[in-house]
Amino acid sequence: MAEGQILAGFLAPHPPHLVYGENPDRNEPRSTGGWEMLRWAYEKCREKIKACKPDVILVHSPHWMTIVGHHFLRVPHLKGLSVDPIFPHIFRYNYEMNVDVELADACYEEARQTGLVAKKMTNPNFRVDYGTIVSLHMLNPDWDIPILGISANNSPYFYSTEIGQEQMVKLGQATARAIAKTGRRAVLAASNTLSHLHYDREPELIEDMHKEVIFNNNQYQWDMRVLDLMRKGQTEQLMTVLPEFMEQTAAEVKSGGLTWMLSAMGFPRTPAQVHGYWTVIGTGNAVVEWDLTRGTV
Repeated sequence: MAEGQILAGFLAPHPPHLVYGENPDRNEPRSTGGWEMLRWAYEKCREKIKACKPDVILVHSPHWMTIVGHHFLRVPHLKGLSVDPIFPHIFRYNYEMNVDVELADACYEEARQTGLVAKKMTNPNFRVDYGTIVSLHMLNPDWDIPILGISANNSPYFYSTEIGQEQMVKLGQATARAIAKTGRRAVLAASNTLSHLHYDREPELIEDMHKEVIFNNNQYQWDMRVLDLMRKGQTEQLMTVLPEFMEQTAAEVKSGGLTWMLSAMGFPRTPAQVHGYWTVIGTGNAVVEWDLTRGTV
């Protein structure tokens, strides 16, 4: 068996508004569109994924929250209705997915050997969170590629951001080893927005784009600073500023997905492609790709 490899990584924000704006058959509510800058950005990611034909897509979601350990989804087939608890009027999604349980087992073992607390989710009635579903739908709406969901373990952050990020570095390294040992050709997805301060009122027409603006200029400036580092391949500098970015903007990347993904990819100096940036209820969202088949500059 050939050694597995990570083909690409995506910063894959998960506002349910993106699915709502697209009007797929799987989602019950209907819209007149909206958030095209992000939806069109995701179309570029879809093309990349179809072209590289991965064996599996791994996604780390902040909305599958666990307190005791890092959990790996290990149910071969899952089907159900996911309703967003905050936005049930725009996201009621009928999902069906296949899970790579062999890779789940390998990730679990590697995480434990690294010293992390890890568990397997084996409940056949487990309801998959909307963050996982939105990111996976936007990356691969055909759902014809097996997936592996990973939870966001919040307990390290009760101590400090630094401890939490250290755990995510270890989790990324464990994930990379599991991918290599199982021979998988994998794509990674960090299901996160960037800045995350947001409004608490919706316009009468939810998809009214002239109401869609960033929460404040400080958030915007921070988002641009972080994206510029990604575009330049300055991953070391990015990791240095992430803690302050999290503090200044309540950035959702604090849940660990971005650090996990960058760690699994070996903190690449490959310049990232920012396919699109736009706001959703005031939060900053960017669809970003790291193509590891291109190498560094």
